[in-house]
Parts: sequence; structure tokens; C-alpha cells
Amino acid sequence: MLYTVGEVAERVGISAHTLRYYDREGLLPFVERSASGIRMFKEHDFEWLHLIECLKSSGMPLREIKQFIDWYTVGDETLEQRRDMFYARKEIVEEQIKELNKTLDMLTYKCWFYDTAVEAGTVDAPKQLNPEALPEKIAAAKARAFDNKFMRASGGGKR
Repeated sequence: MLYTVGEVAERVGISAHTLRYYDREGLLPFVERSASGIRMFKEHDFEWLHLIECLKSSGMPLREIKQFIDWYTVGDETLEQRRDMFYARKEIVEEQIKELNKTLDMLTYKCWFYDTAVEAGTVDAPKQLNPEALPEKIAAAKARAFDNKFMRASGGGKR
């Protein structure tokens, strides 16, 4: 079955303008065109679009995605470059996840902090709690949130 740009855009959840841009930038070299020049997508093109969107959401610039596609079109002689690119991207995403988890820990701690303060009517209430009195989940989140290079370097940790 063949799909038009509009049908693909609706199915994938990206704009038709973005699909046309990807094509102009060489990110969709396998998309066929009708006799009148209309882009016609096949089922396997959805996998490419999913990969492009995945790499984009990982923070990979379009020029690097284009490099991967160029390597793919060259063939098996670029297998190592492609593999290495995915391992490098995986490492970057794992680091992003670690940082996001620290952000989530800080937000979890601060939600508890302000819930406690609102309930007591003052920010002094959570501040005056003995650290051992913190709920275990909150104490762990606070410890993880404040365990970073900045906090160790500055000697800080109380906010």
C-alpha cells in the first residue's frame, strides 16, 4: 500500500511540512515518487520515520542523522560506523536519563517539602524536621538530588 505525505503525517504525528523538509534534506532517500512527482510512502518508510524521530528526540542533530542514512546507503562496509554511532547515542541518552532522574528526585523532594510547609503553614516546619524523620522515599530522593558535582564542589546541599 502507498501513502501520501498527508496520510503519513497523520499516521506518524508529524507535520507534512516536516516530512517534506526531511525529504529535501536527504533523510528519506527511499521514498518513491509518482509519475507526477508526488511522494509516495510504503509501509517500511514508517520504520525509517520512527528511527529519525527517535534519534531526534535523543538530541541527535539532523546532520548526524543524515550521516547515518548516508552510511546505510553505502552498505555493509559502514556497519561499524553505524554500530558505533548507536552506542555513542545510547551513552548520551543514558547520561540524559541520569540527569533527568536527579531532576525528578529534586522535584519529588520539593513537592514533599512544600506539601509539608503548606500543611503546617510555614516553610520552617520541613526545615526543622530531623533528617531521620523524613519519609524514606523522600530522604532517598533528596540524597540523590543533592548528590552531584556542583553540590560536592560548593560544599552546599541545603536549599
